[in-house]
Amino acid sequence: MKHDPLHNARFFFATAPLPCPYLPGRIERRVVTELMGRDASVVHDQLSLAGFRRSHNIAYVPACPGCQACHAVRVRADEFSPSRSHRRILNRNSDLRVEEKAPEATDEQFAVFAAYQDSRHAGGDMAKMDSQDYQALVEDTPVDTSLVEFRDPDGILVAGCLIDRVENGLSAVYSFFDPELHRNSLGTYMILWMIGRARELNLRYVYLGFWIAGSSKMSYKAKFHPLEARMANGWRALTAEETGFGEPKTAVAR
Repeated sequence: MKHDPLHNARFFFATAPLPCPYLPGRIERRVVTELMGRDASVVHDQLSLAGFRRSHNIAYVPACPGCQACHAVRVRADEFSPSRSHRRILNRNSDLRVEEKAPEATDEQFAVFAAYQDSRHAGGDMAKMDSQDYQALVEDTPVDTSLVEFRDPDGILVAGCLIDRVENGLSAVYSFFDPELHRNSLGTYMILWMIGRARELNLRYVYLGFWIAGSSKMSYKAKFHPLEARMANGWRALTAEETGFGEPKTAVAR
């Protein structure tokens, strides 16, 4: 019996169990699929709506046994109003020059990336990455991706952010910055820039990856409201009580 080829077939796989990097004593597993072919961007859009994230040419989502603590989150950029602390961060970095570029890795970027890893994630897997690994992180993408560079008034690179364009928003893949400038809150500033950029493009959302309530590594994501989380039955808004975010907000000009 003759069968037609499965041109549009997509296969999903479960990773081997590993110690959770966020919650002690728990096990992490992921469901992954490869993004490939002419429909990679369309599939990436659909999977983003389902809470998947991208790394290289792989889309993944947690599927941990006995745990549902991780939730993909996104900011409603079209309704966002900065808090007082956000406005201070915007003012503090108002002299930065921003350039949105094709996803092409440079030695200059890698130097900042490596310094960031050594300072913030020493001992982690990403701290072991060499320049070729970094190049793959940036350039191995089957979807619409850009690398945004942030430079000081002297033209020195101080931060970078890898961003995917999805159907209804921008998705932060990875960001890094000069650890000596930690007082500038460049990580928060890059998210604020993404929110502004999404609004310029008439895109509703900025996807921030996964969030775990009570995780100090992810607490910064809870400071952006309105914030939605991908639950088992779809996306829903998180309350201030759920995120622990209660700072008064001020209006922003549209």
